Amino acid sequence: MPAEIVEWLRPAAGNIFVDGTLGGGGHTLDLARLLGPTGKVIGVDLDSGALEMVQPMLESLPVELVEGNFLDIPDFLSELDIQGVNGILLDLGLSSDQLADETRGFSFQGSGELDLRFDRTRGEPAWKLLERLRENSLADIIYQYGEERLSRRIARRIVEQRRKEPLRTAAQLAELVRSCVPRSRGHRIDPATRTFQALRIAVNGELDSLERALERLPNCLFPGGRLAILSFHSLEDRLVKRAFRSDPRLKVLTKRPLRPTEEEVALNARARSAKLRVAERVDESE
Repeated sequence: MPAEIVEWLRPAAGNIFVDGTLGGGGHTLDLARLLGPTGKVIGVDLDSGALEMVQPMLESLPVELVEGNFLDIPDFLSELDIQGVNGILLDLGLSSDQLADETRGFSFQGSGELDLRFDRTRGEPAWKLLERLRENSLADIIYQYGEERLSRRIARRIVEQRRKEPLRTAAQLAELVRSCVPRSRGHRIDPATRTFQALRIAVNGELDSLERALERLPNCLFPGGRLAILSFHSLEDRLVKRAFRSDPRLKVLTKRPLRPTEEEVALNARARSAKLRVAERVDESE
């Protein structure tokens, strides 16, 4: 939803923005082009590979790249001696580059190790999680983070399979989950999607990071500055909705989440589940 993000964040010459989930750099590029030489976009990403990939594309623009988690944006701004910003964007979806890299495990057809970490220098990969956890714990993760009603069946099959041979690749896990979850007629979403989502959230601590970021980020905004968050599943959207409505520092601008147009979904099927919410920092002195 690039057009909607630009429309609601309202970038203008001299503004400072933070793209807390740089990814392929598309949103940073759109914003930086509108800020002029006196503006700046701080592009943040946990994935060092993403930063390296987009650097050549952005080097002629007023962009500064930072490796790290978006929940630490207040610390990054302090280190850069930036007192406040005009807008912050979080696009919580996977980038096309991450999906295309079969060594990371994000693609169901990946032949490399089932990793699923954004920062491969921290934490444990998903394949180790599958080897280590008990059946009940696996089922709980798949149910809570993937909202998969057949989580118990999937967890049981994972445990049965690992007794014979470890599950090490995305392709192996996807095939196992498909054998447990019947595909609904006319349903376009792969049956393995919810399980992969759950494991990715677990290994990256995504919901914890988002919850902490929602507490910290409003203080980074100037009065009138905007926080835009693009989410792709109900757990994220629920956290954003609740935080926006309950935070006295923020005024909700989107009473209902904005959704992609039919034209955008036709061009990019992954956009079909996108929800954009925007809130504005209020002037507490008034």
